[in-house]
Amino acid sequence: MNEQPFLTFGSPLIGEEEIAEVEACLRSSWLGTGPRVARFEADFAAHLGTDAAHVAAVNSCTAALHVSMVAAGLEPGAEVITTPLTFCATVNAIIHAGLTPVLADVDPVTQCISPEAIEAAITPRTQAILPVHFAGRPCEMDRIMAIADKHKLLVIEDCAHAIETEYHGRKAGTFGDFGAFSFYATKNVVTGEGGMILGRSEAHIARAKVLALHGMSKDAWHRFGDKGYKHYQVVECGFKYNMMDLQAAIGIHQLARVEKNWLRRREVWNHYQQALADLPIGLPAEPAPDTRHAYHLYTVMIDRERCGIERDQFLDRMNAQRIGTGVHYLSLPEHPYYQQRFGWRPEQWPNAMKIGRETVSLPLSAKLSESDVARVLSAVRNLL
Repeated sequence: MNEQPFLTFGSPLIGEEEIAEVEACLRSSWLGTGPRVARFEADFAAHLGTDAAHVAAVNSCTAALHVSMVAAGLEPGAEVITTPLTFCATVNAIIHAGLTPVLADVDPVTQCISPEAIEAAITPRTQAILPVHFAGRPCEMDRIMAIADKHKLLVIEDCAHAIETEYHGRKAGTFGDFGAFSFYATKNVVTGEGGMILGRSEAHIARAKVLALHGMSKDAWHRFGDKGYKHYQVVECGFKYNMMDLQAAIGIHQLARVEKNWLRRREVWNHYQQALADLPIGLPAEPAPDTRHAYHLYTVMIDRERCGIERDQFLDRMNAQRIGTGVHYLSLPEHPYYQQRFGWRPEQWPNAMKIGRETVSLPLSAKLSESDVARVLSAVRNLL
C-alpha cells in the first residue's frame, strides 16, 4: 500500500517565473543587495500605494521591527505595548531594541490585541504600541490610532500576516509610523527569508536603511556599480539586515501574483468554514465589514470538553495522517525565558492563554489542490 505524501504546512507556491529569475540572478553574479532589491522595493511600495522612498527591504520581519524601533529613537527602557498571542520575534525585537515589552490581552473573537486592554496597560513609561494583524485579520486601527494620538505614542504595525489586509479602505501598515512585513517561507509573499519596512516619514526610512546595513552611508550596489567606486562612511552602529537580490528575485514574481494567490486562499478558507461548521470545534470569526482579511492562517479551537480530544493529541493524530499543522501561537507568557525575565504568568492574559492552549492552524496555501483540501477535511472529521 502506497503511503500518501506528507502535506507540508504552509508550503509556498513557486512558479517558473521565480525559478527563471533566480537563475538569471545567479548568472548575473550579482547576488547581494542590488537592482533586484531596488525593483522589489519599488513594486512593494506600489502595492501599498506609496513610493520607494518610504520602504526598505531587509532580511526578515524581525529585522524590520527591530530597525523600526531603533530608527524611531525611543528612549532606552521605554515600554512598548504588544499582544501575548504572537510569535516570539515580536517581543524579542522589542527587547533587542533596548525597550520593555508590556502585554495587553487579545479579544477572544478576533484574536487581535484589544484596544481596551491597550488603554489599561498604558503607564507614564509607555512610548509605543505594536499591534499584530493576527492571521491576516486587521486590528481595530481606528481605535488604536485614537489611543496613540491621545497619549502621543508611536505605532509600529506587525504585518507579518497581513500583506493583503485592509481596514476601512486602508492597507495594513499604512496607519502607524512603521509597518513591518514578512516574506518568510510560509507567508503570503515568499522570498525564503525576508522582510520590508514601511515608514510614514522619509527621514525614518532613510535612517532605517542605514541601520540595516552596518550604519554605512552607501550599499554595495552603489559602491561597486558601473558608475565607479564610491566611498562609504559609517554614520551609525548598524546591523547586518539587508536583503539579497537572490531573495528579491523570488519576491518580484511572488508579489506579481499576490492577488491570484489571495483569491485561492480565500476559496480554501471559505471551504473550511462551510465544511467544518457542523463539528464541535471553534472556527475563526468571519471577516469584519469594511475590512479585507489576508487569509494567512485558518485556525480552529480544540476544546477537550467539546471535542473529546486534547489539542496536542489532535496535532499528533493529524501528523500521523501525514498532514502538517501549526500552532499560532502558544501565548508568550507560557515560555520559560519570559517567565524568568519578566515574571509573566499565562493567567494574567486569560484570553491569549486559552487560545494558545486550544488553537490549531490547518494547512492554508495557494498551492493546495482540491484533493489536498479534501484530505484535510476528511482527517479532521475522522478525528472528531
